[in-house]
Amino acid sequence: MSSMNGFCITLILVVGLAGVFSAGLGLRGGKGSNPDEVLSLPGLAVQPKFKHYSGYLKASGTKKLHYWFVESQFEPETDPVVLWMNGGPGCSSLDGLLSELGPFHLRDDGKTVYMNPYSWNNAANVIFLEAPAGVGFSYSDDKNYTTDDDQVSMDNYLALQDFFTKFPQFSKNPFFVTGESYGGVYVPTLSMRILEGNATINMQGFAVGNGLSSYALNDNSLMYFGYYHGLFGTDLWSQLQCYCCNASYCNFHDNAQPQCSLVVGEAMNIVYNIGLDIYNLYDDCAGGIPPHATVFKVAMSNLFRNYKIKYTPLIKKPPKLRVTPPCVNVTSSLIYLNNPDVRKALHIPTSVQDWDICSGVVGAQYVRKYQTLYNQYQTLVKHYRIMVYNGDIDMACNFLGDEWFVESLKLDKSGDRREWVSNKQIAGFVQDYTNVTLVTIKGAGHMVPQDKPAQALKMFTAFIKNTPLN
Repeated sequence: MSSMNGFCITLILVVGLAGVFSAGLGLRGGKGSNPDEVLSLPGLAVQPKFKHYSGYLKASGTKKLHYWFVESQFEPETDPVVLWMNGGPGCSSLDGLLSELGPFHLRDDGKTVYMNPYSWNNAANVIFLEAPAGVGFSYSDDKNYTTDDDQVSMDNYLALQDFFTKFPQFSKNPFFVTGESYGGVYVPTLSMRILEGNATINMQGFAVGNGLSSYALNDNSLMYFGYYHGLFGTDLWSQLQCYCCNASYCNFHDNAQPQCSLVVGEAMNIVYNIGLDIYNLYDDCAGGIPPHATVFKVAMSNLFRNYKIKYTPLIKKPPKLRVTPPCVNVTSSLIYLNNPDVRKALHIPTSVQDWDICSGVVGAQYVRKYQTLYNQYQTLVKHYRIMVYNGDIDMACNFLGDEWFVESLKLDKSGDRREWVSNKQIAGFVQDYTNVTLVTIKGAGHMVPQDKPAQALKMFTAFIKNTPLN
């Protein structure tokens, strides 16, 4: 009887240890162990070997922010964790996943998924966060979507804390915050929250692509960009200089002189309202030249906000429009993400709104609190590594404005400006400063990983590994 009891006790111990062991494996996300794990992605012929998860993170109040997390394809246990945010404000980071740097990309039919060989999860674990609440699949129970820069940074910070509660095994991995466009505000403001509030996040740095870092510098530099890219004739440029400049400085941003406002309006009409792709000067506008002033209205939400200039639509009664970035075709994403099978696979409740690339409700109620991120950078550069990168043919957040912004920080240079190479071709230029790397990507527009995917992956990998970009 005693030997039988000993056998039973031994068996219980073995089973118990096996359970503890399997539970430990479950932290890494064994099949079905995490309710957010995506077990089968519709439209993808062969499911990936890496694990990925879709679900919700808690922010303040009743806000739930949707995330899609893809583990690294190589060493998820030790590779960095990277947070990615698209801009707007009010646009979805799933656009970044499905058309820029994510592993899953869509065919034009909106049904077929294929693997992106240049996905950033070749080098890191990547979180795609839809923020603020009301964007994409993110929502708030109280339906209150009024917010501002400070509230968004706090909500993103709370969501990030919830992420590491769900995935504690990643909490010691090197962590980076990245984003593009209005991410120029999202990224450094969230980085400040992390710096001030939570030493347990192993924050190493952040990267901003084609970011809005300063309204004044972005506005002023765009006039030079437009002229030297052949958009303005000599007469208009002469008038801009005559009415908006003095002996030492040109102010196109908020000049109170009526004649300056008039000629800036003419320049703005050329950039925004005649049918150019503001995100990529040399690309065609999807669908052809818009039959209305959509481009102008969207651009004015971020640029030359001090001018109350009236515009004339090219047709008298433009149709009601969804809030879609100008010259961008998002049809495949709309079809795919609103497919009931896809929503089910991503664990999206049926009560949640249809997915759209940008939220007009969020954008219309959003309060912008920072005209420049200068003070944030001055603090953050003392603690983290920073990369500021720009596609050099973007007009929404042009490379020259971000170059001026980095120069305004008055940091010591680390070597001379140099070219860097990808696939035996010049890929752009690099200038290193103390804790800041300034990069241009030749021939890329606003969405660098979409326009130049191989170059973007090389640049990103060099940054997170802290190796020179050559």
